[in-house]
Amino acid sequence: MKINSLVLRFICIFLHLSLQVFSAQFITPGDRMMARYFKSQADEIAAESLNEIKTIEDWGARKDIYRKQMHEMLGLDPMPERTPLKAVVTGKIDHPEFEVWKLHFQSKPKLYVTANLYVPKSIKKPAPTILYVCGHGAVKKSGISYGNKVHYQHHGVWFARNGYVCLIIDTLQLGEIEGIHHGTYNHNMWWWNSRGYSSASVEVWNCIRALDYLETLDFVDKERFGVTGRSGGGAYSWWISVLDERIKVSAPVAGITSLKNHVYAGYPNSGRLAHGVVEGHCDCMFQVNTYRWDFGQVASLVAPRPLMILNTDDDRIFPLNGVNDVFNNARRIYDLHEARDKIGLVITPGGHKDTQPLRVPAFSWFNRHLKGSEEPVTIIAEKLFKPQQLRVFNQLPKDSINGKIQEQFTQLAKESDGSGEPTIKLLAEKTFQGWPSKAFSLNKKENFQVEYEGVIFKAIDFDSQKHVRLRAYIAHRKGLRNPTRVDLEVLNESYWTKYLHLGRFAFTDVWQEELKLAGIDADLPVSKKQKKALAVHMEKMRKSDIVYVVFMPRGLGLSALSEDDRHITQVRRRFMLLGQTLAGMQVWDVRRCIQLVEDFSYKCPITLWGYDDTSSLIALASLFEDVSAVHIKGYPQNDKDQPDYLNISRIATPGQILDLVRVKSKVNLLR
Repeated sequence: MKINSLVLRFICIFLHLSLQVFSAQFITPGDRMMARYFKSQADEIAAESLNEIKTIEDWGARKDIYRKQMHEMLGLDPMPERTPLKAVVTGKIDHPEFEVWKLHFQSKPKLYVTANLYVPKSIKKPAPTILYVCGHGAVKKSGISYGNKVHYQHHGVWFARNGYVCLIIDTLQLGEIEGIHHGTYNHNMWWWNSRGYSSASVEVWNCIRALDYLETLDFVDKERFGVTGRSGGGAYSWWISVLDERIKVSAPVAGITSLKNHVYAGYPNSGRLAHGVVEGHCDCMFQVNTYRWDFGQVASLVAPRPLMILNTDDDRIFPLNGVNDVFNNARRIYDLHEARDKIGLVITPGGHKDTQPLRVPAFSWFNRHLKGSEEPVTIIAEKLFKPQQLRVFNQLPKDSINGKIQEQFTQLAKESDGSGEPTIKLLAEKTFQGWPSKAFSLNKKENFQVEYEGVIFKAIDFDSQKHVRLRAYIAHRKGLRNPTRVDLEVLNESYWTKYLHLGRFAFTDVWQEELKLAGIDADLPVSKKQKKALAVHMEKMRKSDIVYVVFMPRGLGLSALSEDDRHITQVRRRFMLLGQTLAGMQVWDVRRCIQLVEDFSYKCPITLWGYDDTSSLIALASLFEDVSAVHIKGYPQNDKDQPDYLNISRIATPGQILDLVRVKSKVNLLR
């Protein structure tokens, strides 16, 4: 009984801690607002996905546009130069039925791809060939990475035993030369968004160059390329199938689900994953979603080439309902091509695992469409080699750029690049595509109004967009009828806290919510210094004809998120999936606050004030709204210092943005 009691206590503690982690997602009003917003946005994208495609003629008119968009979202527009591959075979393994070549090539100069090539001995003429792309199966011993090609070697063995050439390539993160997949997830590299970079970009480029390498081999049939892989490899199977029509047959395994599942629907009863499986996924699983695609649109671009989608029924990071949605959306496009027999869906029992029941249908699919064979699959896929046997490098090359490819893969804007209206248009199209496209009411409502020492203070709540309700604080002297100027200050969390402390003792009654969320005790004693500081401000406003507005965009102030770092990271990643960033939508919030001020018909110039991380928010907002001056403190000096805005570093530098602002408004750099 004592043991059982201890076990029970442990279970209760575990459940309590689990619930704490679970509930942290929705602990603040800002968290709850954001959850509603994400659901609304993901549903909107899902409803609009491929909505314009009704006929095969519609598809013909749009497919090349879609494919160009996908090139862009994967960082491949323009395409990198196809430089010499410099392929080297470092050794071979002899097996009675096949050879295994240990090789590497350079997809870009000094960007090494390690691989194993399985070559059957029985082939007499160019053979059908499979590109196998690996999921996250690390094989590392004593500090040496052998590559995920070792983990998935059984696939190469099966294909070789069945008359296929099979090239298995390592991924960037888990290859013999280790790079970075989890830039935003683990490394706080939010500038990836600004540069339009995803680790998926490198993976699909390596796939393209792998096909280039295979085309150099005389025993490879260049008209019979297939691709498969599972998990991360399933995702890369999608990318290469969409972008490169040399792939004739595809069988992605456990590599896709719906946007809804990623953002909010998740996997039932699975803790944090119940509210969006993005939290279980690497950055390499996603394109930079500039054009706000659902994943069924990715799948549709394989049509009408043979495509089989494979998944298990209990996969927590690729929920089955989302897999079905992807399949049904893609099948609609296949139906337009009258090619329903070219698309298939296979679901087998189990979780997120590589199983033989899941492999067999994929093998049969390739046999049917690459070999014209309907023979049953009888040979199992088995691992035959030790990791050391499949290792390509005995010593890693010293000139490798694998670990820093994220710094140089995408082309960045230069100070000498374009300016003026074309740049602003590009920002609207490539950076702020996720802004609302339709005008709607501010739905403004006064939350409170008080008078203090001859100054009127009021709070106005308004809609920035659906499910995003924010508050602006307005102050001016009593009796002011014709203000000479509106000063709109956009505060970050630090300046907001200072603002609350300044007025704490004067506005406790109306600031209860604000003080509570900021963790400020309204009953703390007030120093003479604090009272004097407020008195100075009151005197300034009583003598001024200026209207003062204080504002915090979403994620700050009243809509601040819980302080859990993991939670905040995943919130920011959800924005990425929606073709937005948190900072990019904060710029929209600033625009809406400017529109709110204009709605009061003050009929006077508006000036913006921004500090540190809000300085670039107001600079960008001023490009799209009519303001007379911009006062900035702590403006970013380079693209890594600025908040992340989708693709912005490919369009303009921070300095160039500031030059654009100067064309429209007076700029004052504060110390």
